[in-house]
Amino acid sequence: MQEDVKNEDSGESIYPLSVELPSLKSLFIEMYFGDQKLSTGTAVLVAKDRSSHCALVTNRHNVTGRNQETGDCLSETLGVPDHMVIHFHKPGSDIGAWKEVRLPLYRDDGSPFWIEHPSLGADADIVALNLKWGSDVLKMPYYLETDLDRKGMIVSPAEPVSVIGFPFGLSTSGKLPVWATGFLAQELSLVSKENPVFLVDCRTRQGQSGSPVIAFRTSGYRKIRDGRVSASLSGDVAWEFLGIYSGRVNPQSDLGRVWHVSAIGPLLEAAEEVMQAGSANRPSNQ
Repeated sequence: MQEDVKNEDSGESIYPLSVELPSLKSLFIEMYFGDQKLSTGTAVLVAKDRSSHCALVTNRHNVTGRNQETGDCLSETLGVPDHMVIHFHKPGSDIGAWKEVRLPLYRDDGSPFWIEHPSLGADADIVALNLKWGSDVLKMPYYLETDLDRKGMIVSPAEPVSVIGFPFGLSTSGKLPVWATGFLAQELSLVSKENPVFLVDCRTRQGQSGSPVIAFRTSGYRKIRDGRVSASLSGDVAWEFLGIYSGRVNPQSDLGRVWHVSAIGPLLEAAEEVMQAGSANRPSNQ
């Protein structure tokens, strides 16, 4: 367990109690049309490494407010969101301090601020949003190119995986997420560039869309070292960021789809290109 979670950038204490670092990486989000709240979900920050820009990543259906396959409105009001509210942790050592950031989803001309996957486009149920991050929010991203979140674990079918988010908008304390744990339901080697999706068997519900999926281990794991499978017997807590959860295959099943981490890298690169193009392509937080 994490006895004293620290800010990865400054090193100062954040939570001087037993809170695992992945619990701080899942962000509670609310989708609104005007003053009408339509739905809740989960988002994460993602970056290549500690020195690079981080973008907000969530499901496409969260920002469109429409079923990814049918295009039907997800809200009973038949409304679609025009802005999102993100609940960020505030920097510093105060426990239970959050800052709400209101983020518009569309430009004045009606075009969306979110960035879609560069090759899969609207078929991919993951999007990125750029922000000009200020010192008033705590940035705790999943890193794609460091061994903090990517240990290189071998994760096989039937091994436990956790979906860390907000089912039905519920949290454990303040805006800390719920850990729903199930099992990997297929071989990850079957994931392809054309279809970077895999299945998990986990009792998840609405509100967990956009949640990170990780393999969390407290007593060792397997990885490839020097071309061979080896076992780490360390007692240190470790995890592997596997992807972004996007919902069950149907309401009667506990099988859920996860967008593999390999699809997030190109999405993040596309977000960085948009950011470098200028502030007109980036929403301002309010």
